[in-house]
Amino acid sequence: MDHPAALVLIAFGFGVAVTAVFCVVIYNAVKSSRSVLAMNVERIPEGVVDVVMALDSGGIILDRSNRVLEASSGALRLGLVAGEELSHKSLITIAEEAREAGEPLTRILEVSRGRFADATQMLLHVRAAPLGVRYLLLLIDDRTEEERLNSVRRDFIANVSHELKTPVGAISLLADAVEAAGDDLERVRSFTRRLQHESHRLGAMTKEIIDLTRIQAEDPLARPETVEIGAIVDAAIDANRVAADAKSIRLSGRVVDDVEVLGDPHMLTMALNNLVTNAVSYSQEHTHVGVGARVEGDLIEIAVTDKGIGIDPADQQRVFERFYRVDQARSRQTGGTGLGLSIVKHVVKSHGGTVSLWSRPGHGSTFTMRLPYVKPQA
Repeated sequence: MDHPAALVLIAFGFGVAVTAVFCVVIYNAVKSSRSVLAMNVERIPEGVVDVVMALDSGGIILDRSNRVLEASSGALRLGLVAGEELSHKSLITIAEEAREAGEPLTRILEVSRGRFADATQMLLHVRAAPLGVRYLLLLIDDRTEEERLNSVRRDFIANVSHELKTPVGAISLLADAVEAAGDDLERVRSFTRRLQHESHRLGAMTKEIIDLTRIQAEDPLARPETVEIGAIVDAAIDANRVAADAKSIRLSGRVVDDVEVLGDPHMLTMALNNLVTNAVSYSQEHTHVGVGARVEGDLIEIAVTDKGIGIDPADQQRVFERFYRVDQARSRQTGGTGLGLSIVKHVVKSHGGTVSLWSRPGHGSTFTMRLPYVKPQA
């Protein structure tokens, strides 16, 4: 009798255990199905899509598989989205980290602009925030230009500090030399001439530093004026006529089309004047410097051509850098500061254009400014 009773009790206990396990499985299945159902019926919070699409910066909405559901024009412009996928694995990594943490995360990323490894690098400020269970929002701000300007500012201050030491030190030494020369009138005159040269060079450098700073700080297209190309060509030629005559250089201008651009007339005249001044300074006597302007498609090309010493290919990529001089000794003789071409580059870029160089050593150089064309009736 005892054995059948024990078997009954064992069977009953086993049945209870199986029932309990079955209930737990059913409960978890129901819970999981409810979670899946909640994910399927969950919607992007109202108004979020409208806000993302209105952003000028990068805004991207992802689902749980990191598929791009919505992307702002800023995100497309930065090349962060390719179809329904993110273009950079680092963005996917941040999205996964934010989902796992269940809270917003902020990161600073450096990614390439485009799909090539040697492309320009972008510095991005990225914030990833979960939107419920199913969605995630990426807010991306491009800090590339800000960092570039900070870097330029640091380099500029360092370069200025270094470059100003030379003329300031020379003036100090020459002043001491003049005092020590005493009654030697010939030596005093020699030191005085050199003193005047260095002071003129210091003054020119200071003026160009101020000009370059103003150009970087102002936007010439914020309140543009209509600028006649013929007028700025004439002004640049007139400003360099005396220097050209002193070297018997024939200086001429030819404006093929009567054209205009929008911008700052003072800045544009300064840029063209710098190109003509360089052409005259680095040309040999009895040669020719020409300034020409024409319409080429939707651009206006202004070219300054000389028959001077030319520029070596190794130096052509660096001539637009601040304080860079191809010939240091010649620059000291002519009073060059190394800022003229940098000013040209910044002026042209701020007007929405480009500047290029063609040169061959011993055959001369041609600098060409290309600016957007504005039709007279506009």
